[in-house]
Parts: sequence; structure tokens; C-alpha cells
Amino acid sequence: MRDSASETAPEQRAHAGPYDLAVIGAGPAGLAGAVTAAELGLSVALLDSSARPGGQYYRHPDPALGATRPEALHHDWAAFADLRHRLDSGTVTRLTRHHVWTVVREDGGTAEGGEDLWAVHAVTGSDGAGGGDPDGGGGSAGERPVRVRARAVLLATGTYERHLPFPGWTLPGVVAAGGAQAMLKSGLVLPGSRVVVAGSGPLLLAVAASLASAGARVPALVEASGYLAYAREPRTLLAHPHKLLEGATHGAALLRHRVRPRLRSAVTRAHGTDRVEAVTVSRLDRDWRPVPGTGRRIACDALAIGHGLVPQLELATGLGCATRRAPDGTHALALNALQSTSVPGVYAAGEAGGVGGAPLALTEGELAGVAIAARTLGRPALLDGPRVRELRRRRHRLRAFAEVMARAHAPGEGWTRWLDDATEVCRCEEVTAGSVREAIDDYGARDARTVKLLTRAGMGWCQGRMCGTAVTCLAAGAAGAPQSPPPERRPLSVPVPLGALAAVDGDEETPTAGG
Repeated sequence: MRDSASETAPEQRAHAGPYDLAVIGAGPAGLAGAVTAAELGLSVALLDSSARPGGQYYRHPDPALGATRPEALHHDWAAFADLRHRLDSGTVTRLTRHHVWTVVREDGGTAEGGEDLWAVHAVTGSDGAGGGDPDGGGGSAGERPVRVRARAVLLATGTYERHLPFPGWTLPGVVAAGGAQAMLKSGLVLPGSRVVVAGSGPLLLAVAASLASAGARVPALVEASGYLAYAREPRTLLAHPHKLLEGATHGAALLRHRVRPRLRSAVTRAHGTDRVEAVTVSRLDRDWRPVPGTGRRIACDALAIGHGLVPQLELATGLGCATRRAPDGTHALALNALQSTSVPGVYAAGEAGGVGGAPLALTEGELAGVAIAARTLGRPALLDGPRVRELRRRRHRLRAFAEVMARAHAPGEGWTRWLDDATEVCRCEEVTAGSVREAIDDYGARDARTVKLLTRAGMGWCQGRMCGTAVTCLAAGAAGAPQSPPPERRPLSVPVPLGALAAVDGDEETPTAGG
């Protein structure tokens, strides 16, 4: 492990004027795009809300914790190590702990040659509220709004977890599946000593295996969908032997630690007073309705639960980028063969184009970096080489597997039968399922927006990220219920201090080498 200073300090290098490229997000896709574009000669700024690169997938412990083998909790750590080395030894300007809240086309702002410029607005600090960077990130005390100007933007904004509520899900000890993994990767801590892992999606296998290997007792892995759907696509499956190997590795770990899988089942209630003490696991029919009489109680002191991932699109939809509906009911960006969105000059890579995992994100990030360099430098020949052809073939294969995965784990329409009227659906505003149903049955609400106006569901701090799926499905009813709310255009993608808004086009810092 490197020391703390080299791990966290962004490297501000000499660059005058606007950047050629601003990359938002330092996960696999953003890192690949940033280093590729920089190595081809572009000036690149890499903005991320975290203090260290890697994103959620390559999240790793703070050096102060003294972890000697952070790679033990990851697959394909070598790919990240290579990217980090190229990042540290290259010319990318790293802007850590920068929370981007909007991207806008500058009015009348053009670069040499007449092309438009983009303004990326961010606030700094550990939570976006200022406070500087104690690890040498260049921050000053107090609120610090920042504007980065660039000729092109690459969105590598990742995902957040999809939550399907159930009675008791607000008890302490109930955590998101990805959150449990993040606790282990970054803090080397477990959410409990006896942890049930539940929900749907391939992430559950990795979470259960890593928790068990780290010393937790995992009495059950509860998967709502099962895995037979993969067998219906044998050609796609056989084209990805590394995925089969990865699944076999997780399966072997579960077998070694005697973790019992329960397929076509779900946690339909959590029990406890001060924290979760047990869960009820029920069998599901093909539409995810609980089968009466099948509930079984399992003792635990923690529950790690998640029902897939949702692309984080607020910045993209704020720009007007076109979206498409993915097979799992979420929305993703519509991208062309070179990772360009429907808005010229704005590109995307990784989960923003549909959840597909780190290998796909790395591939799309590199492809986007080459495409942006070819456009910016006026070198279309960059797109004709064998490397680009291989990247496009690999992306096609990986995206095909991602579509199979999304279909296999798409939530069934009957999951709302888990909810009794007392279940809180919107945690921020304490709106229950009963209140949502009242808005629908008594006041005629037929969509999530009307439910929001009548109940305040989705108006809290998370802005519907936690409750959006549940409210949308309840409002739609049983007839073809969508699995996530349609993307909305919002002027702010994260909470922003009023001082940052007041500083727009005024007192914002503009990071350049000279200043």
C-alpha cells in the first residue's frame, strides 16, 4: 500500500484555459476514459466525490487502517492497479471530493475553433458542504464552489441500489447489500456477526461470499429470481467463460462456509425492537407474490439486502440526454457506437448506459477516451485501428451478457404484496404504503408524480432514490407495473449550499494550472 499522501492528494498540473475533457466519476469507466484520453494528448480533469479513485467497485481501505492485502476483497485488482499507476504517472488533473451538481453549456462560451464549452459546477468537501480536504486535496476551509470548463464531458456516474421496502426494513441492522460490501472494503468491518443476505442479482453472490470469508456467519442467501434464466441463453453464457469462473468461485466460497441458498424466495418481514433480530423468508411465485404458508423465520443480527442497481442519470437527464428502458425496468442512457449520448459533446461510459459490471465499464471507458480524442484532435484515424475494433467487439459481447443478467433478475410485479399499510415506503418523509394507497384509491392518483404531490413521498433528502421504485409500482398497480420511475430533468443532481448557487458565474474557483 502507498502512504496516505500519495493515496489521496490530487495532482494539479499545469494547464491554461479550458480542459479538452472533464470526466465525472473515478470508478472503472471514468479512470479508463481519463487515462486513455490523457495518453492520447488531451488535457483532462477527473472529478470525483471520493478522496480516492476506484469508485464503488474498487473501493478500498484507507491506508491508516493498515490493510496489507486490499486486493483480497476484489476481482481483477490488477486492472485497477494498472489504471492507478497510469493515473499517478500521467497528466490528468485529479479533483477529489468534488460533488458535481450540474453541467451546463456555457452561454456564448466557445473554445478556439468555435466549438461550445461545457461548465461543470461542483462543491467540495467530504459531503459537498465545504470544509476543505484534510488529506491534502487542495481544499480551503469553508464552502468552496468550483467550475471546470471543458470542450467535452464524459459521464461515468455509476449507480445506486434499488430498494424494495418490506415490513421492518427501517430497523437498525438492515443495510443495503452494496453498503455491507462497502463497509467491508473501506472500513474492514462487518454489519453483524450473523448476516442474512437477500434480494436479487449477481451482487448477492459476491456479498455473501465476501462476508462469509471475512468471518461473518451467513445463515442464508435468499435470491428472489434464481439462476435458471441464464440457462435460456447458452450461447451468451458460453461466450463469457470468465463470468462462469467468477460464479463458480463465489459458489465454492459459499459451499466452503456452508451458506445455504434459498432460491425463488424473499425476505418479507424483519423482526426486532432496537435492531433486527430475525427475518421471515417466504417462497415466491413467478410474479414475486409470497406463497401463503411458506414463511420461515431465520435468526440474525444483520440483513444485507438489495434488488439490483439503478444507473445514476441526474446529470445526463438534466442535459436532455435520451434514455432507454433496460430489461430490468430501470432507465439507462441511449448511446451510439462510440459512447456518445444524444447531446453532442457529451459522452457516457459504464453503468450509465446500463448496469453491466466492471469489465464492461473498463471497456466503454477506454472506447470513449479514444472517441473523444479522435474528435477533439481531428484524428479520425484513431477509430480505425485494431484496438478500437476489439473494444467494440468486447463491448458488444459484454453488453449482451448484461442484458441477459437484467432480464434474469427483473423484479416481478407482485412484490408489492409484501407491503402492509403500516410499512414506511418513503423513509425521508415517513410516508407509509397505506398513505400511498389512499392517494391512489381515494384521491385518484395514477402516477408517482401525483402521489408525490399528495403525500410528499420522494420529496426528502434522497429525492426519491430510495422510494421511487416502490411509489411508481404502487401507483401503476398490477397492470404492467414499471420497475423504476421515469427519469426526470432536475436542475440540481445533489444537495447544494445556497452559497454555491450564489457563486455561479461569480466567485467560483476555476481549476487550472495557473490558478
